[in-house]
Amino acid sequence: MAMKVYGNGMSVCVARVLLCLHEKETEFELVPVDLFACHHKLPSFLSMNPFGQVPVLQDDDLTLFESRAITAYIAEKHEDKGTDLTRHADAKEAAIVKLWSEVESHHFNPAISAVIHQLIVVPLQGKTPDAAIVEENLEKLGKVLDVYEEKLGKTKYLAGDSYTLADLHHVPYTYYFMKTCHAGLVNDRPKVKAWWEDLCSRPAFLKVSPGLTVAPPTN
Repeated sequence: MAMKVYGNGMSVCVARVLLCLHEKETEFELVPVDLFACHHKLPSFLSMNPFGQVPVLQDDDLTLFESRAITAYIAEKHEDKGTDLTRHADAKEAAIVKLWSEVESHHFNPAISAVIHQLIVVPLQGKTPDAAIVEENLEKLGKVLDVYEEKLGKTKYLAGDSYTLADLHHVPYTYYFMKTCHAGLVNDRPKVKAWWEDLCSRPAFLKVSPGLTVAPPTN
């Protein structure tokens, strides 16, 4: 039986899981969850994820939530299929993948998600973005990307010369970020720009990106 992913393709966290599934060439079924109708807050959904957030993965009798936990499970279960996203054959390489995955989670994600929330989500709610929050987090994000620029001058990808979960986890938020007027934060750093262009040229991304449809305001 194919894995089931509950969520909506425009969600960053859902897209993260879909990218992993495509990289691992694994069959799955995407079960739509209408976020605008708050179907993720219904009792039937809360029984799968008590925090009422997408995605949820069901694989036979296993139910998982939290996108990074899901991608780790998929990558490990199907370690011999598709792209090697964990470098599982070498303990040191695997440790470096985990290290840079933690960097994404604790340094990159908080800054870029705050920017995207203000520039895309807040306007959808009919509110005005908080410019101070945007500026504060652009500064934080810039410092993270400075670290990336130096690292990517030494290796092709963050965890070495192979594409791994450490790179994949960055993709959906960066995609949305590059649609904003602040894309220069990436484009002005040559190594980061080249890395991003590599990530968004991958076949898995080309399958997932059409679902990333939320757009920043044009005015």
